[in-house]
Amino acid sequence: MWDIRRLHTLRTVAARGSITAAAQSLALTAGAVSQQLSALRNEVGVDLLRPDGRTVALTEAGRVLLEHADGIFAAVHQAENAVAAVKGTVGAALTLAALPSTVARIVAPALTALGSHHPQLTVTCLVTDQAQLRELTLGTVDVVLGQRYHHLPDTAPRGIDVTPLLDDPLLVVTAADQGDERPVALRELATHNLAVPPPTTDCGQAVQHACQQAGFTPTARYLTADIAAQLTLAQAGLATALVPRTAIAPDTPGIRKVPIGDHPILRRLFAATRHTGTANPTTAAVVAALDAAARRDSTTYLP
Repeated sequence: MWDIRRLHTLRTVAARGSITAAAQSLALTAGAVSQQLSALRNEVGVDLLRPDGRTVALTEAGRVLLEHADGIFAAVHQAENAVAAVKGTVGAALTLAALPSTVARIVAPALTALGSHHPQLTVTCLVTDQAQLRELTLGTVDVVLGQRYHHLPDTAPRGIDVTPLLDDPLLVVTAADQGDERPVALRELATHNLAVPPPTTDCGQAVQHACQQAGFTPTARYLTADIAAQLTLAQAGLATALVPRTAIAPDTPGIRKVPIGDHPILRRLFAATRHTGTANPTTAAVVAALDAAARRDSTTYLP
């Protein structure tokens, strides 16, 4: 019988693109990863990887094997969840991946509530805006707090369950003395110097899409995905920023923040878990805490 750990190693190498990157992800040496791959190749009796420039790629046999491996890992997760459901208790450890812009208003309150209700649970939080759902499918994380902008199709990868949390509008942020509290028509920003994320990001694409719908191409004077930098530029009166509401601390000084009145830009926050037929009490507890924190934030916000 093939060693499932070696299958996981092959899967990780295929996803990361190189043995070195896979070794870093698995907290192993490159030599240890190579040894596991060689042992799996001997077990299977055929090459599973081939050189592809500076990276590696699956052979046809490797691709077929991984197609079946997905089902094997899904069955393992199903078995783990079934046993956890029989136990009926929240476990001791879980890894959550979350966007930096959600930490203050959603993640921190959720983890505080979990600490009160489930003190035995230790949550490791990976704060990143890169490829969270891929980490979920690889088993590196257990729950993802992710985002999808409204202009993108509402689809989830195969084997992923998504729980909607919050529709989070982008607000127009300027220096405190620039304008009143009325909603702003997006077309009014056509002459503004904007601080927005690069167009290679989901948020940057959403801003571009909405501005084009409003009839203009935005003037991006400052390109940065760093929300703290965007707010600093707005505070200084150097730029107008478009920032998700939950990414702005309510007591941030020196800024004016108002909604977009005609072409709202929404990011939809969600919690994602691996799909299994049986609910896992631990992931369910974390998703419920994130949902409660998102609802609380939504109802307490005063625009």
